[in-house]
Amino acid sequence: MKNLKFILALPLLAIFACSDEPVSETLIEESGSETAFVDDFTEVAFPNEFGRVADVYFAGRKLPVEQLNGKYVYQGDIFLPEQNVSKSPVNLILEAGEEPSSTNKSTGRTEFLWPDNTVYYDIDPSLPNQSRVTDAINHWEANTAVKFVKRTSEANYVYFTPGGGCSSYVGMVGGRQPITLADACSTGNTIHEIGHAVGLWHEQSRADRDLTITVHFENILSGREHNFYTYEEAGWDGADYSEGLDLGSIMMYSSYSFSATGQPTITKKDGSTYGVQRSTLSAGDVEGIGVMYPGPTTTTEETTTTTEETTSTGETTTGTGGTTEPEPEPEYINGEYYTIEGVTVLRKDDTWWVQKGKNWKEVELIDGRWRFVK
Repeated sequence: MKNLKFILALPLLAIFACSDEPVSETLIEESGSETAFVDDFTEVAFPNEFGRVADVYFAGRKLPVEQLNGKYVYQGDIFLPEQNVSKSPVNLILEAGEEPSSTNKSTGRTEFLWPDNTVYYDIDPSLPNQSRVTDAINHWEANTAVKFVKRTSEANYVYFTPGGGCSSYVGMVGGRQPITLADACSTGNTIHEIGHAVGLWHEQSRADRDLTITVHFENILSGREHNFYTYEEAGWDGADYSEGLDLGSIMMYSSYSFSATGQPTITKKDGSTYGVQRSTLSAGDVEGIGVMYPGPTTTTEETTTTTEETTSTGETTTGTGGTTEPEPEPEYINGEYYTIEGVTVLRKDDTWWVQKGKNWKEVELIDGRWRFVK
């Protein structure tokens, strides 16, 4: 089997801490013959609304999404940027000498991570209970090296605004990107949606999730099964930053997410359910964020693990989730396969090769786009 290496593409968290917090759950009737079982721990963009499920192409990968209110909704609360979505396949490799056409649909690439660990934001004046936003921001700043700065004239920023549910885009997608918060969205839900905005996806969709949990597709509400695909099954190349799935992650679905019958849709391997939480970033959340956004931070909350480092001048600083040193360039090993910018490539003789039909063709990566070499 190919030994695939995944390079910082769609960051996923691998988490340590577990939560024993009980699940709050209620039943609501849907318009069809099934009864949807919902809880307070499953963020959705449009509660009680069902859109048409369709396959679209984003970053060159086919994804099943719901089309609702002019949005492409993925896994309940994730918006895909409309300008980067195509309904037909997108060629991720340009021909030799070919330049990207400004009239072509974008391949769907996003910057994902926010430069300089800084997320610019603004709050819609009409948003009720704005303290849930400021409290969530304070929690992120107290536990990670990510900083939030009120937007003045910056072009790329997060905009907290009222909506029918809780939702966000993933990573920095460019321009004003909304985080929608219904009145029922709590501070914890806001922490979760900020997690998406800084680049996190859902924890239960890790490629290695089957080592820890079992997904019971027979209990999932019809038409919502795609919300439970792993990112690998969906064609993504997500990077896992620590060992094992974390049931206590604030990015984790509950045992009853999108249940049609009141029976669990996710259990531990022994068949038991688990508690989830929407209160704090878990220790593993903090660790994963530290890989994505390394740097020092001063923390006062119990969820973080801090380390003390002595600087060259003898000063002591408190840090979490990484150091201030820049991330080293990845070392590519000849003979290994890697997935970079949506394309699986072979490293050979310190150059890149991709299989095209029965032949191998050399390719090069220029400004984030692959191109065939003559």
